[in-house]
Amino acid sequence: MASHGIPRHSAKERTEEIRQQELREIEKYQELDQFVRSKIVKEQYTPETLQKISELLSKNPEYYTVWNCRRRVLQHEFSQVASSGSSETASGQIATLIKDDLLFLIPLLIKFPKCYWIWNYRLWLLDEAKRLLPLPLSRRMWEEELALVGKMLNKDSRNFHGWGYRHFVVSTLETLASDEKGESMAQAEYEYAKKMIGTNLSNFSAWHYRTKVIQRWLNERSAADDERKKMLDEELGLIHRALCDPYDQSLWFYHQNLMCTFDPALSSQTLAPNLSQSERLNYLRQEIEEIQEMLDGAEDCKYIYQALIDCTLLASKVEGTLSSGDQQNILSWISELKKMDPLRRGRWLDFEQSLCR
Repeated sequence: MASHGIPRHSAKERTEEIRQQELREIEKYQELDQFVRSKIVKEQYTPETLQKISELLSKNPEYYTVWNCRRRVLQHEFSQVASSGSSETASGQIATLIKDDLLFLIPLLIKFPKCYWIWNYRLWLLDEAKRLLPLPLSRRMWEEELALVGKMLNKDSRNFHGWGYRHFVVSTLETLASDEKGESMAQAEYEYAKKMIGTNLSNFSAWHYRTKVIQRWLNERSAADDERKKMLDEELGLIHRALCDPYDQSLWFYHQNLMCTFDPALSSQTLAPNLSQSERLNYLRQEIEEIQEMLDGAEDCKYIYQALIDCTLLASKVEGTLSSGDQQNILSWISELKKMDPLRRGRWLDFEQSLCR
């Protein structure tokens, strides 16, 4: 039947049309794949081969074997350029080849930001720049890469691939510093993580990154105990302000990390390793009070009860004993958790029984 002269197609007809279209796409993809494979087997590393590889990867960036094919083509081009002219001319041509390939990856990263193979290949390209180009030129490329990853994290600040990639780029830039001793970027990265957390308090990747750079920054400065304690106070203040939303689990992960500072068994690896026993205990008791205040209006937040239990047990570890009052508090918090976290009820029952033995 038709309406206003326009024929109506049944759902079955549309489905068959879509199926045929998909089959044609699959056939084109297979032909493209076979073309690339045949060229690589014959070692025909031509611009046409590179273009076909680009088409194939644009359709399927998870095809890691083809990334290796692309490496072989680029390595062939690098060697051809290196043997064809002066070192200065060759450096310029190789730099152009690398920059063009880096540009090819940008749309792929935007479309597939969590594809490992794109990130890995990009690092390979930059490592080739480090290997083949003069130091000032390769360093400039890595600096541009840091600016690029900053833009990407502004677009998607919680992309853990991007944060891991940033860490690697920063480490490389430090080794490429003109100073033989290297150039630490720990303070700058600390400030960057602080800025990103301010933009989005729920950014677990930024919090995690911050834990790494703080410790390194303090160690590089040979920070005194007073300075470290001041930094600890600032971090506790920051996480307390962030926990105005106690339902955000990523914030509690960072809180747990800070609590390791008060654990005698772990404190040596933290930002304030030399606190006295009384200082640790005082911090923990203040922390328990802070967390208990969060319960007002958030009585259904299981993370608060878990944090109360963890801090109270840690305080008992520092003191060397679990008081009857602390034990009763923990049992009451476990009772709440059994009600609001039924999927882990068995865990809480086992925990409850271990306390009552």
